[in-house]
Amino acid sequence: MKITLLDENEINLISQRLPDWEKKGNKLIKEFKFSNFIEAFGFMTKVAIIAEGLNHHPNWENVYNSVKIELWTHSLNGLSNLDIQLAISIDNLIDK
Repeated sequence: MKITLLDENEINLISQRLPDWEKKGNKLIKEFKFSNFIEAFGFMTKVAIIAEGLNHHPNWENVYNSVKIELWTHSLNGLSNLDIQLAISIDNLIDK
């Protein structure tokens, strides 16, 4: 897959496509809450497997039952098609 920065129109559609993600500067941010640390860590493991498959890795932090994820394409210093793909894949983990 060719990695491309999102154009202005695509960036404007993020809130429709990913309503639970916050666009802050050149990043997409979302915080996930779980009932305990084990569930949060299990979620992170699933995200790690997807991210490795895409060769696109999030910045994240975990405190007990909370996981905060920040997505952006470091090499392009902005949001790319990979960020959208990874965000959708992450949301699909929760919807199952």
